[in-house]
Amino acid sequence: MKGRTRCRMHGGAVGSGAPSGSANGRFRHGLRTKEVTALRRWIRQLMRDARATLADLT
Repeated sequence: MKGRTRCRMHGGAVGSGAPSGSANGRFRHGLRTKEVTALRRWIRQLMRDARATLADLT
């Protein structure tokens, strides 16, 4: 910002930046919950094990 030492949007001054709470658009969609992350990790490990088993058979 011209004539200022901090940017009014990014400078970190009190009251600057994005609004807090639901006004910021931080909505939960469930894509990265702990349960889903653990499920994906388990599926990836299961696929690795299956591929290793198939590789051993050939």
